[in-house]
Amino acid sequence: MAPSRAPALSRRWTPPEGAYDLGLVLGPLRRGPGDPTFRADNDGTVWRTCRTPEGAGALRVGRQGRDVVAEAWGPGAPWLLDRLPALLGADDDPDAFTPRHRVLAEAQRRRPGLRLCRTGLVLESLIPSILEQKVTTVEAYRAWRLLVRKYGEPAPGPAGNGPSANGPSAPGPSGTGSAGNARMYVMPDARTWALIPSWEWHRAGVDAKRSATILRAVRVARRMEEAAAMAPAEAAARLELIPGIGPWTAAEVVQRSNGAPDAVTVGDLHLPGIVGHALADDRDADDAAMLELLAPYEGQRHRAVRLILLSGRVPARRAPRMEIRNIARL
Repeated sequence: MAPSRAPALSRRWTPPEGAYDLGLVLGPLRRGPGDPTFRADNDGTVWRTCRTPEGAGALRVGRQGRDVVAEAWGPGAPWLLDRLPALLGADDDPDAFTPRHRVLAEAQRRRPGLRLCRTGLVLESLIPSILEQKVTTVEAYRAWRLLVRKYGEPAPGPAGNGPSANGPSAPGPSGTGSAGNARMYVMPDARTWALIPSWEWHRAGVDAKRSATILRAVRVARRMEEAAAMAPAEAAARLELIPGIGPWTAAEVVQRSNGAPDAVTVGDLHLPGIVGHALADDRDADDAAMLELLAPYEGQRHRAVRLILLSGRVPARRAPRMEIRNIARL
């Protein structure tokens, strides 16, 4: 399908008073280098593609003075622009967070402008989160790139007109010429995900357990997407009804789809040690210890974790990296 040549729709939005960092707000939506659904240009412009309830859409957002100016293309453009403030953190309340540790106060001072985005879309975060279960991020990002490029569709508008995947870098629609300006894609719809053959999952390095979980989720895609309008705890419970989706995956999703400020990612291999090291000099902390340390921030625990990660206070590595598997060669 050729990218849409229809003119862009546009909208201007003024963030609340105070610091505002577009990159910090939208950064969690990027799934690694070369994500075909997300790009950040050298001038601070952010592009993303979405599978909205109205169809495929591509969105470009950038700053003009205090304002954020957005352009959108494709059938999903009106939906994207209507929900632009929520995406950019308008529903978030950073003033609800009071740092009680020096490391958090310093991170908040050094990296102001953090607001939690709310996409209103579940599958676009759920599928890559399932791909990230029990594997390295390198493996998961590779699988996401391969599957979206092969089974998705070129993005509407100028984002879909760049060089094809793995082609040479070229100046993007914004004219910055930044690296990674390859053609962008919109992720497949639910039916297309359901029809991907087993050997293609294998070729992308996705084992049968993760692919089966994705297939179960897309078969009830409408019910999954309804979770975006629920309270975060109810949304997570809805997601966890699908076998193969547990608290780790559900938290990773509702942080993005619902803008959940208190959704803590439990069951992560590294996060408890990072939080323990930052708040109590305990790099051996487990989930229980992490939750105890985060208890003073109840209601804002996800924001506290984001600030810890932004602080750069991460324990030195003392074990080999998890081996990167390639099940396509097995």
